[in-house]
Amino acid sequence: MSVTPTPLSVAEIDRELASRTTELAQIAQTLVELDHHPGIALVRRYRPTGETARRWVPVEQALGALWDDVAILRSIVDEATAVRSRHGSRIDDATRARLTTLLIGQPHEIARTPIPLAQRGLVGPYETVVAIGIADLRVRMEQAFAVVGPFTDAVAEIHAKVIEASAQMQRDIERAGTPAAITDALASLLGRAGTDPLGFAPGELASSIESLRAAIEVEAARQREIAGVIAELRAGAPTLRADCARLAELQARADAAAREAEAKVRTAPLPAGGRAAAELLADVDALVSAAPASKIGDAVVKLRAQLAESIENATRRATLATGLLERREELRGRHRAYRAKAVRLGVIEDSDVTAADRIAAGLATRVPCDLALLTRAIADYRSIIGEKAGRQA
Repeated sequence: MSVTPTPLSVAEIDRELASRTTELAQIAQTLVELDHHPGIALVRRYRPTGETARRWVPVEQALGALWDDVAILRSIVDEATAVRSRHGSRIDDATRARLTTLLIGQPHEIARTPIPLAQRGLVGPYETVVAIGIADLRVRMEQAFAVVGPFTDAVAEIHAKVIEASAQMQRDIERAGTPAAITDALASLLGRAGTDPLGFAPGELASSIESLRAAIEVEAARQREIAGVIAELRAGAPTLRADCARLAELQARADAAAREAEAKVRTAPLPAGGRAAAELLADVDALVSAAPASKIGDAVVKLRAQLAESIENATRRATLATGLLERREELRGRHRAYRAKAVRLGVIEDSDVTAADRIAAGLATRVPCDLALLTRAIADYRSIIGEKAGRQA
């Protein structure tokens, strides 16, 4: 139930009416701007989904309430303006009371609530009238605006980021001729930014944009490489032929080292040295003489990748083989050094030392050599020498 306010003076009424009129114009302008805000326009253009749809429900309700309340506010201010205009300088007490109620009271009825029989008398009121005024409307509208504003700004900001990034990426795609997988990913990002811009987890949007940019750059680099190798291939493919020759030498050395290692050292089969250089060179010749220009780029890129992989494999094969042989020689050298030490310490004739020396020598000269057994035998030999000499070797 509203309380009747103390009537204002004519001067107070005029000041209050002028203030409320200005305030109404400002509120209406703000709501018009809000109604055309990019964030609101987006959710109206594309049906929101996911997190954005969930958060849009109370925002949509608050936005509707704002327009309802501004209509009520306008009706109150319009009525106060009309009453004031009709009476000019001659305002009686009843008019002052009405204008006071319109401007600072609660003149607008919004609900009637029945009073239960147990809570009223025979002649008392049978219902409660709920009314609001301009001040109440201001409070409600500020609360509703606080719900709508952050939502619209967040939606617009995220969507703008995606649009700005996608415009540049689209230009890059057109220049690079990016595969469908990347254009589909960009379209998916745009679609998500249009329907669920608030559904991105923290950092996800920036990560998605950067991933797409990186993919586009990789493809652009690939296209530049293809253009370069096409020119290079048509000029005679000297680089590829040189790489094949280098690979042939490397594979020959790796195979020789692997054969020696497998003959002298007990080991699992060593990894292969990659695709044969002769096969790759034949592919180069075939590309130069017969490949369609439209397919040269991809074929050369694939061929260069195979060359790089074969060079890497051959290098690993040679390294492993050389490492096994070097380890065998290192262990044999340690055996000779410990034998010399046993002679110097005067324990070489000891039966235990002699037995350990014989075992180590046998393993060191065995073909193929078991490096694990030889390592343990030399460690035992060293230990026995130290024990017999009365100290650690």
